[in-house]
Amino acid sequence: MPPHRTSAVPGWTGLGTGETHLTGMPRATVNGIELYYEDFGTGPPLLLVPGLGADTRLFGGITGPLGATCQVVLFDPRGGGRSDKPPGPYTVEQMADDAAGLLDALGIEQAVVLGYSMGGRIALSLALDHSTRVRRLILAATSASTPQSRMLSRRWLAMEVVSRLPTPGERQPRWAWECQRQASTSYDAAARLGEIVVPTLILHGRRDHITPLVLAREMHAAIAGSTFVEVPGGHLSLVTRERRRFAEEVVAFLPR
Repeated sequence: MPPHRTSAVPGWTGLGTGETHLTGMPRATVNGIELYYEDFGTGPPLLLVPGLGADTRLFGGITGPLGATCQVVLFDPRGGGRSDKPPGPYTVEQMADDAAGLLDALGIEQAVVLGYSMGGRIALSLALDHSTRVRRLILAATSASTPQSRMLSRRWLAMEVVSRLPTPGERQPRWAWECQRQASTSYDAAARLGEIVVPTLILHGRRDHITPLVLAREMHAAIAGSTFVEVPGGHLSLVTRERRRFAEEVVAFLPR
């Protein structure tokens, strides 16, 4: 069966709305689970990977302009959104394998890969362990590891408490969120960053208190030839008030 492609509905109003509305519920069977994905636009393939507890809606403010210049593929990682939530534990490498499997299912040999926060670590794992699949790499609001000192900070301790609270309705189950969080915090690719040889763009908020700016600067120093873009705001500024700048930087970085 050919892959299902979604398309933006007429009347998309751009970055001012913060949302792109898509039709259909396409799912691909990958590594024994079903992943929800969206696929639209034409041009060089661009894979978008959301972060911890997030889903495809994280990128709603930028997918419109991106879809005008490339084939946009975005998906909910295992444990999140409308994808399956198998029992844990999860690993970042496992989620990168899922992403590579999704590219296989869609017949995409190579893509520009953009990962946000935890999704950035999935993107790093793709670039390191599935290097032939990554044409260019975009790392947003992310780092290659979580220093032990961060796990003892007030924000991380608060996340530890929140992860144990029950959640009503259709939100991500706390146990699935915890599986993702444990995968992300245990990932450490800092010693391997020198292996990345594809063109790399790093974008980060100046006042990011979840993933401090210094960690992004360390990635920039370790990835030869990488480009570093610093923007105002915190961890989510690239997909909120700085989303226009984010989209512009991504479009400019895409292969011609």
